[in-house]
Amino acid sequence: MIDLVKNLASVNRRTKASVIRELLKMTSRPGMISFAGGMPDPDCFPNAELAEIFSDILKHNSKSALQYGSTEGTAELKGEILKYLQREEGITAKPENILVTTASQQALDLVSKAFIDPADPVIVEVPSYLGALQVFASYGAKMYGIPCDDDGMRTDLLEKQLAHLKKEEEHYKFIYSVTDFQNPAGVTLSEERRRKFVSMAKKYKALIIEDLPYRQVRFEGKNAPTLYKLDSDGNVISLFTFSKTMVPGFRLGYILAHEDIIARLGILKQTTDLCTGAFQQLVAAEFMRRGMLNKHIAKVCKVYKSKRDVMLAALKKYMPEGVEWTSPQGGLFLWVRLPANMDADTMFPRALDNKVAYVIGSAFHHDGSGKNTMRLNFSYPTHEQIEEGIHRLADVIKKEMCAATRSCL
Repeated sequence: MIDLVKNLASVNRRTKASVIRELLKMTSRPGMISFAGGMPDPDCFPNAELAEIFSDILKHNSKSALQYGSTEGTAELKGEILKYLQREEGITAKPENILVTTASQQALDLVSKAFIDPADPVIVEVPSYLGALQVFASYGAKMYGIPCDDDGMRTDLLEKQLAHLKKEEEHYKFIYSVTDFQNPAGVTLSEERRRKFVSMAKKYKALIIEDLPYRQVRFEGKNAPTLYKLDSDGNVISLFTFSKTMVPGFRLGYILAHEDIIARLGILKQTTDLCTGAFQQLVAAEFMRRGMLNKHIAKVCKVYKSKRDVMLAALKKYMPEGVEWTSPQGGLFLWVRLPANMDADTMFPRALDNKVAYVIGSAFHHDGSGKNTMRLNFSYPTHEQIEEGIHRLADVIKKEMCAATRSCL
């Protein structure tokens, strides 16, 4: 056989396996309670509604549904997306502003392929979505991290970083942010910072990649405007997905951006998969046309809010002093911060021994820091599993604290 490593392309050599996917392999033991995955609750899937739509489409529109489609997406789905954006976000767009993708992960790959050359500066949140970090690294980006607090990415530090890169004549490519119920921390970018974001993008001529997989999954409060809505200069590329608002198995999402950007991304998509499947696009379009999407989102929000509340109550009940966590107003995750002298990476095997799993926080840091943090998912486990799982996790943390301080709690 050939020397595989020697013959691999540089992009392949730079691409590392997803930490989450590797961790999930270890969480399938009998009796394991896992907070590691980011999966929707399958009991919420709209099975009956989709079965009816499947039947109707195959009965009346099978020739289009089972055939190749256009690279940019079916007219039916794009039309429903445009109506949805106008109604729910106050965004007026055209079909030329939309590119349907094979979920938002493909959108991240297309954006990276379009804009990143090796060693190009890319600005990310600290912590940030692991899947994005993985893609950016595969294209050789040099990542600069900006810390987040409860109001999202700190725009004061962002401006300092942009000013520094401009002074150094570094050709920074874009700023990446999960603005609503961020994965992994669960925080949301405030409206004040959103306006600063857009202002800085104009001042420094920087693109913003606005990742919005969880925006509609809000339990309480009111959404701030999207960055795309606030921008008037074509500097924002927004990524959406149906994975959290309908079903993840469709692998369906879309990009909203200036038509010149969409045209470039469409060419790259042609080389990737020619087109996203027409069948699931037509199903999604009909799901939206029949008014089922908003009803389904309302159901999901009710279920996830109750699970979040159970997890927050369990954390308060069982966790020892010194452990902190976020309280998200939506989404699928919350973020736990252990005392600075603790290491969630090295603790992970002992958590597995106690039959509870999480995702190590360092995986969400572009530089491998954040070892005293972890991400917990509340959308997938049941109420009973959340209660018992947090109890188990707290026991592990207490023992780690004992070992660290050489004293008993």
